[in-house]
Amino acid sequence: MAEYLKRGKPETERAEDDAKTRAVVESTLADIEARGDAAVRELAEKFDKYTPESFRLTQDDIDALIAELTPRELDDIKFAQEQVRNFAQAQRDSMLDIEVEPLPGVILGHKNIPVQSVGCYVPGGKFPMVASAHMSVATASVAGVPRIVACTPPWQGKPNPAVIAAMHLGGAHEIYVLGGIQAVGAMAIGTETIDPVHMLVGPGNAFVAEAKRQLFGRVGIDLFAGPTETMVIADDTVDAEMCATDLLGQAEHGYNSPAVLVTNSRKLAEETLVEIDRLLKILPTADTASVSWRDYGEVILCADHDEMLAVANDIASEHVQVITDRDDWYLDNMTCYGALFLGPRTNVSNGDKVIGTNHTLPTKKAGRYTGGLWVGKFLKTHSYQKITTDEAATLIGEYGSRLCMLEGFVGHAEQCNVRVRRYGGVNVPYGEGAPYRDAAE
Repeated sequence: MAEYLKRGKPETERAEDDAKTRAVVESTLADIEARGDAAVRELAEKFDKYTPESFRLTQDDIDALIAELTPRELDDIKFAQEQVRNFAQAQRDSMLDIEVEPLPGVILGHKNIPVQSVGCYVPGGKFPMVASAHMSVATASVAGVPRIVACTPPWQGKPNPAVIAAMHLGGAHEIYVLGGIQAVGAMAIGTETIDPVHMLVGPGNAFVAEAKRQLFGRVGIDLFAGPTETMVIADDTVDAEMCATDLLGQAEHGYNSPAVLVTNSRKLAEETLVEIDRLLKILPTADTASVSWRDYGEVILCADHDEMLAVANDIASEHVQVITDRDDWYLDNMTCYGALFLGPRTNVSNGDKVIGTNHTLPTKKAGRYTGGLWVGKFLKTHSYQKITTDEAATLIGEYGSRLCMLEGFVGHAEQCNVRVRRYGGVNVPYGEGAPYRDAAE
């Protein structure tokens, strides 16, 4: 049985935190729906101390902000965005429209149609999340979404040039400097100045994630992407420095970012705990990372790789870094996670910023039933059918008629019967199932 050398907050305390968040979000969304722009402006003033004449940036605003970046910074943004676009395009190319003729005269098919409007939330209150713009905006652009709205909070009292550049280069049609519940609420519900979208995507803090959850149904969402989670699966082929660095690298995201080490090496587990303490004394973001590690960090010692696999699948962490003597075995056998980072040469930050896979990933065990954001999330697969011959209309209609009557749906059966009568010349009594005919008839 797995042994916990360090545990985070108990589930009861985490549930209490979630309940408080739910209540705040519910009342805030109701206020936005009731008062529109006035509520949004008050929330922006309260939380961001930012209330410009218009939250939407003009093209001149965007150009001026991009001009603040150095050529090197702009080239780095373009390089990362190119990687994300290339992988998204490869994914899009794998999604084909189809049309088949399973029976003579019966045509079935499906089309992949872009969602018609998407609201992309790009976090930026604590850290300006430039990469999140690539992951949502650029990927929606590859999918062919005709209206892409992007929202990000101000950073240090004004729009962050790098985030705005990434949104613009990614293909956003409307950019608003607006954060938190007020941003996702305005995009989903709509206000006097912001038309509502059909779908919300992007990561965020606990309040943003909860707002998306409560708005789901009214609009589509990509997934529940709340506070960052990370897991390191490691054996004695790796050292404590790398494990501790990879854990704290994600714990700095926020005060409630779970970071978990799963290992079969007691030596590595104990040395990693010591190394984390050492790094927290020199890490500039230790104020955040130390609280996250204290409250949500865990070290789990397992008997063997089979138990490590079982523990990892049960936790279903957002990011799973695998550094073992059998990385591909985990690739073949893990079933519940957001994304895998295999081997010592890669790391979660690569996926966060530049390598090309999407970093908007399922949290809070959502990896049990969904993967992360990808180009397919912006596409709806719609089926269609048509019948091109009288013979096919009669054959399908006869079967359909009898099957509808089997379920007691007389009106349904008559939809089939009227076609059997017209196209097959069969006089089916009203409200009865079509007679069975031998295939030779």
